[in-house]
Amino acid sequence: MYAESPGLSASVLLLNRLYMAIRVINARRAITLVYRRLAEIVAVENGEFLSYDFHDWIEVSEAKSVFEPERHDWIRTVRFQIAVPKIIRLLDYDRLPKAVVKLNRRNLYARDRNHCQYCGRKYPTSELSLDHVVPRSQGGGNTWSNIVCACLRCNVHKGGRTPFQAGMKLIARPTRPRRSPILTVKLSDSRYASWKQFLDFAYWNVELK
Repeated sequence: MYAESPGLSASVLLLNRLYMAIRVINARRAITLVYRRLAEIVAVENGEFLSYDFHDWIEVSEAKSVFEPERHDWIRTVRFQIAVPKIIRLLDYDRLPKAVVKLNRRNLYARDRNHCQYCGRKYPTSELSLDHVVPRSQGGGNTWSNIVCACLRCNVHKGGRTPFQAGMKLIARPTRPRRSPILTVKLSDSRYASWKQFLDFAYWNVELK
């Protein structure tokens, strides 16, 4: 349907039929769902929700390419270009996923915003490691409250000791996040401001796929 384009990997918020967020998917899957008429595009404009099918969205994209091209990711085909929608809604799906934030490397880096929790400096992922606050050799477990990001220098200095034993101090107490840390990072981008209206942080989380 479309040629390879960087916009295909852009993030799209997926809603169920009741306008409740399910997860974040890539643009390739989102456009395919809309094209197959399993979902519709939802645009938030001036506080109102507007719905579009695939062909209507192509026409809308033409206008957006003229007046606000910088606000969108784009998928280009031989015949036309289409703006990546920010939100789509499934037309026949009511269920919600379990509200669980997975304990994995990606979420830990996102929770700590790539900052070493000992020296406080920000590092690229390749220069960070994960540290057990209470070492596993001393009974520390794999839990949200016992694993933090640490730069290689701080991790080596701490070694198999607790922060107290190593004369070090955490800059923040590690906790289990209420929602997906990666989603929090996305919401700091103004391009995804329309997502906020569909997210109830107190009760459930959006899991990134």
